[in-house]
Formats: sequence, C-alpha cells, structure tokens
Amino acid sequence: MRIGILTGGGDVPGLNPCIKEVVYRAAEYGAEVVGIRRGWGGLLNFDQNNKEDQDNWVRPLTKQNTRTIDRSGGTFLHTSRTNPGKVKWSEIPQFLQDPKRKPQEKDAPADFTPHVLRNLEYLKLDALIAIGGDDTQSYAVRVHDEGFPVVSIPKTMDNDVYGTDYCIGFSTAVTRSIEFITNLRTSAGSHERIAIIELFGRNSGETSLITAYLAGVDRAIISEVHFDPEKLSKFLIDDKKTNPSNYAIVTISEGAQMIGGKIVEYGQADAYGHKKLGGIGQITGEAIQKITGSHIIYQQVAYLMRSGEPDALDRMVAISYANLATDLIVKKQAGQMVALRQGKYTTVPIRTLTEGLKRVDVEELYDEENYRPRVSNVLDKPMFLY
Repeated sequence: MRIGILTGGGDVPGLNPCIKEVVYRAAEYGAEVVGIRRGWGGLLNFDQNNKEDQDNWVRPLTKQNTRTIDRSGGTFLHTSRTNPGKVKWSEIPQFLQDPKRKPQEKDAPADFTPHVLRNLEYLKLDALIAIGGDDTQSYAVRVHDEGFPVVSIPKTMDNDVYGTDYCIGFSTAVTRSIEFITNLRTSAGSHERIAIIELFGRNSGETSLITAYLAGVDRAIISEVHFDPEKLSKFLIDDKKTNPSNYAIVTISEGAQMIGGKIVEYGQADAYGHKKLGGIGQITGEAIQKITGSHIIYQQVAYLMRSGEPDALDRMVAISYANLATDLIVKKQAGQMVALRQGKYTTVPIRTLTEGLKRVDVEELYDEENYRPRVSNVLDKPMFLY
C-alpha cells in the first residue's frame, strides 16, 4: 500500500509530529508513505514528463528522513493555499497552460482536478491523508467525491473546523498568546497604558475568548459579536483605574468588527476567496486613544502564535490523529475526518466539515454586554469549553 500525505493552509505546531507518526504507523503495516510538498500545489505542479523537477513536489517519506522532524514546529512538507479546482491564469504551471485559451477566458479560474487525479494514479497512491483547515479540507471533499480515497485530519489554530471539538495547533496558539500577554504586562504596567492584543481568528473568536479567559485580561473582543468602541473605551478606563498598576488589557480577534464597521482585510483574495486580515487592533487602539486621551500599546501576536514547537496537548492530538487516520486507510475506511468529540477520538464523514460553521457559543461563554468571557457552567463542557 502507498499512502500520500500533504499539509495545506497556514502552518501550526503539531504538523511534523503528525507526519512522522503516519510514517511510523504505516511502516508497522508494511505500507509506504509519499510526501506531497506544498499542499495541493504539489499535485498541481507535478509534471509526469519532467523527471528532474519531480523531487520539488513529491518525496518518499521514511523513518530515517522523518526521525527528527517532530522536534520543531511548522511543516516539513511545506504548505500552500493552492486550490487546484480554481487556479488563476497567472498561477497555472507553464506545462499546463493552454496557448489556445482566449484572452477573455484567462480571467476565469481553471479546474485542474482531472490533472490532480491523473497524478495520484501516476504516483500509484492507494489513498491520501490531507491535513488542513476548512479550505484544504474542502478540496479534499472534492477529491473524495471524484472517487479517490481520502482521510482528513483537522488543523487550524482558530479551532473552527466543523465536526470536531479540537484541531491541531489550537492549544499551542493559546499557550503562546498567554505567554506573550503575561510578558507584555510589565511594559503596560510600567507605562500605565491600555494594551490591545490582536490575535488570529478570522470567523471564530475562540482564540481571543480562551486566551482572555486563561490569562485573566480585562476585556475580550471576538469575531462573533460586533463591538462599540465608545463602550469598550469606558470599560477599559474603569479597568485601568481599578488596577493598582494602572493599566488594562484587551484581546481582539483579527476578524472582529465595530458596530456599523466591516472586517479589516487587504490584498488579493486567495484561491479560496479569502483576503488577508489584520489591523483591527490598531484601528481600535487609535479610536480608544482618541476617545480617552490615554496612550495605548498595540501588539499583533500574529504568526508568533503558531511558531515554534508544539505543546504536549498538540503533540498528543497530532500523534493520535495520525494513528487513527493511518488505521482507517489500511482498513479501507476512507472518506472520513478524524475528530475529537466530547473528549473521545472518533471519526465523522469527510463531508461533515462542509455542513455547518463552528463558532463561539456566545450565550454560554461570552458576556456580550461587558465584552468578557463568561463561563456560566463548566459541568459537562468539553475541555476547551466549546
């Protein structure tokens, strides 16, 4: 048996332990593992007729060449946000470009799924493990629908893949955020300022919520609830006055919006229709400074949230997901996404992730009047309260 594996979307800590464990588990079954480099981009750019370039996109994985990769963060296989089902003309590999395509047709994205399927067959792969978030997995569903066996592993530090309580990368992202906030307290307190900490979180505010809950910050702004900067400013001034060190801290999701405002995004949309986010914290900080006259500290934690080695929980989940995914493939039970639900490892049909949206339960976990985490009841809640 030959198993392909790829990582797509943003990198998170835990990907390398997951890749390594797939290789080691597969070896127990006598199966081979083939690493596809740069996510779905590897299968798009792989040219069957160019032998010299093939190592840039595909490589065999063994116990020897993956032995130490679990000691660092990121992804050993590299990653991309490529969607072979929607490829812009400028991103089509030269060997796939059709010179007969009319200029007006070049504005429409092209679908190279047939090419991807031919490459999967050429590589003699029996099944594929796709590690990624919503975007990566949405194309995994497409490949599954085309009849190729796929098992997906959910990964995103936003923890917002529908169908699972936990995604690889979330625990480490929260851990990193808490560490940075704890360290930043010294500067915020020394200068007696209001600190705005912007955290990743496009559609789900779970990183802002859980980080604020665990770090004990004064206020938390999440993607799911639009906020009033005037109201937030009043809260923070009161928080600052009641703090003996005369400072206050608020976390804010990058996807948060002011009442009557819009998401702060920039750049061109990627192959999945998403532009880059970032800057709402700075805009909020400028508004707070104008309203209150108080100096602020604005800090984007951004990529630092998902940098470095994974914590123990992300290692545990990554390794367990890898074992479960490999077992499913060997047992010919593809078409599944591995998951954690109610504290137990399980599987759900791969299509599940397209059937809903995973968001913060505002009623149960957030005080939208006071912009604070509010855990009304812990009993029977999952570990991360989702």
